[in-house]
Amino acid sequence: MPRIAFQGEIGAYGHEACRLARPGHDPLPCPGFEDAIAAVRSGAADLGMIAVENSTYGRVADVHQLLPDSGLFIVDEVFLPVRIALLAPPGATLETVRRVRGMAILLGQARRFVRERGYATLAWSDNAAGAAEVARLADPAEAALASEIAAGAYGLQVLARGVEDQAGNTTRFLVMAREADLSRRGTLGMMTSLVFRVRNIPAALYKALGGFATNGVNVTKLESYLVGGRFQAAQFYAEVEGHPDDPPLARALEELRYFSETLRLMGVFPAARLRHEEPAPPAG
Repeated sequence: MPRIAFQGEIGAYGHEACRLARPGHDPLPCPGFEDAIAAVRSGAADLGMIAVENSTYGRVADVHQLLPDSGLFIVDEVFLPVRIALLAPPGATLETVRRVRGMAILLGQARRFVRERGYATLAWSDNAAGAAEVARLADPAEAALASEIAAGAYGLQVLARGVEDQAGNTTRFLVMAREADLSRRGTLGMMTSLVFRVRNIPAALYKALGGFATNGVNVTKLESYLVGGRFQAAQFYAEVEGHPDDPPLARALEELRYFSETLRLMGVFPAARLRHEEPAPPAG
């Protein structure tokens, strides 16, 4: 059976994304995103499921700096509705709980619930690992914020469902592979991701991006970050609609290449359905 690596333990949201998008793959838990990427690069896994951003919390720290140097390519995107549950040992109640644990990014997505209940918080390395620790402690004062599949994995009970602050709370994952796949054509269109660094000339970024506007190509994401520890050196990560073989995008990329020192394709993948739909509100 092919394997797909993800950051976290069994029961993590990355695990849930793997089950949703690649049910025929055997999930491979990894301590960190770098470990998941390394597993794909080494051949220990065929694919990697990497969280990149959340609709409530924002960008997942460090991931966009890891991806360009990973040597991997994006072959799919997955939008996972994040339903946050409060998990505790059997016999615990909302009143017995005193402290909840979870990753900082998840605690930030359920801030209102935690504050209203007056719970103390403990930042944890992984949500599913936090659930496993709560199961180990078997203390009715200790609880975890995690997915419901973590409750089943570690024998915990669900004290509350849908405690996320924002309706439609969603995390976007990228599926990474060792080889790019330019052969597919999605029914809802294609996305192209790329990394580039503009030449050191006046208005270089403006000129580099001008080709997308003149050719009618929609840029859905543009992010910059420093490289090489220098404030003067910025690299850009961009996602645009279309396939590199489409004439409008091909012309835009040609113009971008002219004004850039470096340009590298990070992947071509079908646009996910949830790009075009409003996510469902949280249950319960």
